[in-house]
Formats: sequence, structure tokens, C-alpha cells
Amino acid sequence: MKKLLVILSLAGSIGFVGCADLDIMPKNIVTDQDLLNTPAGMDIYMARMYSLMPFEDFKYMAQWGIEFNGWLAAIGIEGTGEAVTRDGISTSFTGERTAYWERAFELLRDANHLIETLPNYKDKFSEELYNHYLGEGYYVRATVFYAMARRFGGIPLVTKELQYPNTLDNLEIPRSSEEDTWNQILKDYDEAIKLLMTKSPKTGYSNKFVALSFKSEAMLYAGSVAKYNETVSGRLTGLGRKTGVRVIGFDATTARAASQKYFGEAYAAARQVIAAGGYSLYKKKWAANDKEAQYQNMVDMFSDLSSPENIYVKQYVYPTLTHSFDAFSSPFTFRSPLSAGTCPTLDFMELFDGFDRYADGTVKVTTGQSSKDGEYRLYDKPMDFFKNAEPRLRAYVIFPDDIFKDRKMEIRAGIYTGSAPIKPLFTDYSYANADTRYQQLGAYTGSPKTLYLSPRDGSGQQTVDYNGQKMNAAGNEGPFFDNGEATLTGFYVRKWLNTNPAKEVGEGKSDQPFILMRYAEVLLNAAEAAVELKMLGANTADGSDPLQIATSAVNEIRLRAGADLLTGAISGDNTGRDIVRRERRKELAFEHKAKWDLRRWRVLHFDGRDGFWGTQKDKNLYSNNENFRFRGLYPFFSTSTGKYFFDARFQWVSTKTFRYTPIDYYFEIPGGEVAKSPVIDQQPNR
Repeated sequence: MKKLLVILSLAGSIGFVGCADLDIMPKNIVTDQDLLNTPAGMDIYMARMYSLMPFEDFKYMAQWGIEFNGWLAAIGIEGTGEAVTRDGISTSFTGERTAYWERAFELLRDANHLIETLPNYKDKFSEELYNHYLGEGYYVRATVFYAMARRFGGIPLVTKELQYPNTLDNLEIPRSSEEDTWNQILKDYDEAIKLLMTKSPKTGYSNKFVALSFKSEAMLYAGSVAKYNETVSGRLTGLGRKTGVRVIGFDATTARAASQKYFGEAYAAARQVIAAGGYSLYKKKWAANDKEAQYQNMVDMFSDLSSPENIYVKQYVYPTLTHSFDAFSSPFTFRSPLSAGTCPTLDFMELFDGFDRYADGTVKVTTGQSSKDGEYRLYDKPMDFFKNAEPRLRAYVIFPDDIFKDRKMEIRAGIYTGSAPIKPLFTDYSYANADTRYQQLGAYTGSPKTLYLSPRDGSGQQTVDYNGQKMNAAGNEGPFFDNGEATLTGFYVRKWLNTNPAKEVGEGKSDQPFILMRYAEVLLNAAEAAVELKMLGANTADGSDPLQIATSAVNEIRLRAGADLLTGAISGDNTGRDIVRRERRKELAFEHKAKWDLRRWRVLHFDGRDGFWGTQKDKNLYSNNENFRFRGLYPFFSTSTGKYFFDARFQWVSTKTFRYTPIDYYFEIPGGEVAKSPVIDQQPNR
């Protein structure tokens, strides 16, 4: 509808129509005069717009898209390597069930209507408040364009409210070039930044520093596309068949200048937040040289609404506005109705400091030169393996035998009754042997039987007599070889879970907030843009030393995390860039960031996958052409020694293989939109 918002109530939606004067405005119609001339009316308008924003939080599932109903509530399972889960939703991020297209244009109409109509009511507000409301319109429009651009590339830039009725020519808007699209996003964020207040007038509203922060993120994406599309074999670019517009990628003659411009904008925006935003890293319980305090500090920061690190937060309130993250991603003993929706991988763990490693960088579990050589290293208890791990990792991941909600998480893959020393269970740990499972080993199937595993329940439950007691082969938390409702990898996620033992776990009973933008990301945005500018030979607009800024930002984050500090300055080359990328993958894990970072870096397809982890890790360790898999770290108890050993192995319960090719860096435009429009182009490579 044009310029109208229909408010329906239960009482007003049912009734009969008799004789009536049809010139009288129905009482359930709210006009611009009602909404756009008072702060109370504007609250209603803002509430509608923000309810439709393409924010990715607990209600978002990458496989499904912007549907606002992500009831399975799992994060990092989209082929990013952060985690896996048992369900079909754990697939590569190559598209969304509901494309972000129709809902985007619905919200764009609201934003454009506000921008065009609010000037008619300017005298109803103070100048500061009027400017802020107008700035909200530009911020919403920029954010919608940004959400579309990183999915589709060039999009129809609807910057005016379309009037109905109208001619078809006036209503049909073709896709703009990708470069023009990013330029419009930059323009809208800048207009919002100019108009918005420095502090949000109401909880949930934007402000200048929110817009600056999202601008820095968006411009990092734009700069990366302009630069790294050129590195994909054949150059990832093309013209639309209907219009001849370069709807994906950049022209070879403008790509370098565009990347420099966008990285410069990202750096400047982040620097402005750092200098004037009043934000800081959360360190309320942090203490130097105290791993326990550093761990607890990072656990608390994700639920503390008073955190000075929070820039923009999606809040939930029980019982009216809730989510189900705890119901689907808690450990198995808290199953309600499911569990283990987010199982972190060993590959993710290997990003962090505090572990002995083989020459190839993988975690060391044997005395030999690789996981198939030597003998297993033994530990009195599973937590001994993690005694030197970064506190940040422990705050993000539940380790075997660690405490969660006052319970010990008894995670065990099996029990080994053979003699010591214990040789590796497999002779081949390569990708080619990824589908060979523990239950196929002779130690499990043969006689005498020396390896015991467990199904989830029933008569097949395997136990071993040890010290006069029956010991369940898989512990209380699994993994169970026949069921994906316990850990698949040897780990459970801890980040975002409610830690209160008294809090009931159940579907729709969670109310912890989701931080959509925090200060740590802004620091990382500045660091990455700084290194990229240095690699391009460009100067910073404010005259600052970009590599000093990058080094300081990364070290500030690493200090809070309990990680080892960098011993020298970050370099302005691929090595320095990868240090920042790796830190970003660690710090922002399980925040819906990695899937976009991997896309913009163009490291998801096989040829570029050696940069997947923010390091030049051998891609053949975990991939084979388009396909790739992730590994778990599985603790076993040895009855002959009374100690534990760990096996580093491709994830083997409810196995997940991911696939990605260069075509997937741009989602397909909805086929119906292309078919019905004479000017909407499909992606050139579809």
C-alpha cells in the first residue's frame, strides 16, 4: 500500500459492513499524519522497519535464509569449518532456501518512503531528532543493499518509492553494476553517518557509530571483491545477457582503484569508531596471567548488556521474545528437544595457541612425526590435553571433561582394552580414508575385542568393567556411533549458551542477547583494511601508520584472549594479511561472520582453499577438489594404563562433506524474478 500502514487487531479484524459513508477513513488505517509527526508515531514506524531488517542472529539459519524463524538454532555449520551438525542444514553456503529479494524490496519501500515523506513533517521535531530519523532511513537502505550485494553482486538500486499505479517502464529497474551497487551502499552509509546522533535515542535504534561500524564491514567486503575476484581462475566477472551491465565483479581497468577506495573507506570508518566511539574491549573480570579469569571474562561478555564492547545488540526478553539456541545446541544431557546442534571442529581448535603440533601444523596426539606414527600420548585426565589452550578457546568450546552448568561433560569416543604402548588406531589418516570409521576396525570387530564404542541407548549399549564398576564406552555425552544427537567432533559449543544451572532448557525458552556488532570486530576491520592498503601501496587518509595500527589492534585482542602476543610488527604482505585473517576467524567465530569472510576472500573453492584458515595450511589435509571435510578430536580411555589418549580423525558420526566452486560466490537470482522481467539479469555463469 502507498503511504499507509494497516494495523490489525483481533477485535477489529472481524465484523460486518452495513450502510456506511465510504468517504470516511476506516479506523484501522494509520496514515503518515498519524505516524510521521510525533516521536510515538515514529517509534511504530521504526519498529516495523527494524522487525524486517536482515540481521543474522539466533533466528537466522544460513541454509534457510532471512526467514526470522531459525528454530534449529545452530551457528557456524555452513562449511566454514567452525562447526558441524547432524542435520541437512549443515551444508555449504551456496544459496538460501528463501532468497533475500522480495523481503528486501518491501523494506526498501519503507526506507524510501521515510526519506521522501519525513521532510513534510520536519517542523514537528527538533532538528537533531529530525535528522536522526532521516538518517535511520539511509542506514536501513544501506544495510538492505549491503545484504543483497554480498549475495547477488549488482542489484536493482531502488532509491525512490515506486508509485502505483504506474507504467511498466517506470516500475522495471534493472540490476546495476556491482561497482555502482557498492558505491550506492557507501553513499547511503555516509549520509546516515552525517545525520544520525552519536547515541541512539532509544534501545534498538542505530546511531553514528553503529553506521560507521557496519560501513567498515561493508567496505571490507567491497574491497575484497574488487581485489580477489581477479584472483579466481578466469576472473570472476561477467555481463548480464539482457542489459549488458557488469552485474558481477569489476572491470579490469577499475578493479584496483576500487579496491583501494573501499579499503580506505573501511579503514577510515573503523578508525573513527576507535577514536571517538567510547567503546572498549570487555575486561570486567580479566586479570593478567590468570587463565581462569580470562576464560570467565570471555564467557560473561556475551550476555552482559552493559558491556563497553557492545556496539549493536539484538535483545530478547522472556517469555515474549525468545529463541531456542540452548534447546538445540546444548550438550546431550541437556537435550530438550534436541542437542549438539553446533559441534566445533578440531580444525577450528587448531587455529588457537597452546598445543603441541606436528610439522604440518596439526595438533600432536602421538610421539611420532604424524598422527599415524609413534604411540599415543597419554593423559591422566582429558582436560590435561588443554591445559595450555587459549582461555578464549575454552570460552567458545566445551572441552571433554570440562564443567558446564555444574556438570562434568563426560565426552568419550570409546574405551580401549588392549595393552600399552598404544599404536595409532588407523594406518591412514588422509582425506582418501575419511569414511573409514572406528566400528570398522579389527580392534572393534575382531576377537579378542579391544575397542568398545556405544550407540545412544538400547540393548547395544557397550560397557567395560573397570575397577569394579561398569564404564559406559561413550560416557554421558558421546559421541554415540549411531546417533548425531550428541557431539559429532568431541566438542560442544559454549559460546552463547546460557550458563545458569537453574535456567530451564527448552524450545523458545532462551533470552540471551545476540551481539550483531562489537568493538573487537571494528579493531579487526581496521587491521585488515590497513594491511590491504599497505599491500596496494596506498596511504591512509589520516596519515596514520597502517601496520602499527594493525599490530596494535591484533595484540589488544590477543591480550584479552589470553593468547601469545605478536613479537614483531605485522607486515604489509600476504603473511601479515593472513595473521589478521586468522585472528578474525578466531575472535568472531560463531557470530555469522566467517561464512561472509571466506566468500569475500575467495578461499572456498579448491584452487584458493590453502588460505581457508587464514594461513597457508595444506588444503589436501582436508579437501579433495570441490569437496572438503572437517575433523574431530576424540578421547579414548585405556584400561591397561588408566589414562586417556586422543585420536585426531575426520568427523565420523553423521558425516558431513561440503562442496564449493567459484560459481557459488554469487547466489542465483530467483528464477521467477528473471523470467517475468525484461530487465532483470540472471548471473552470467548460471
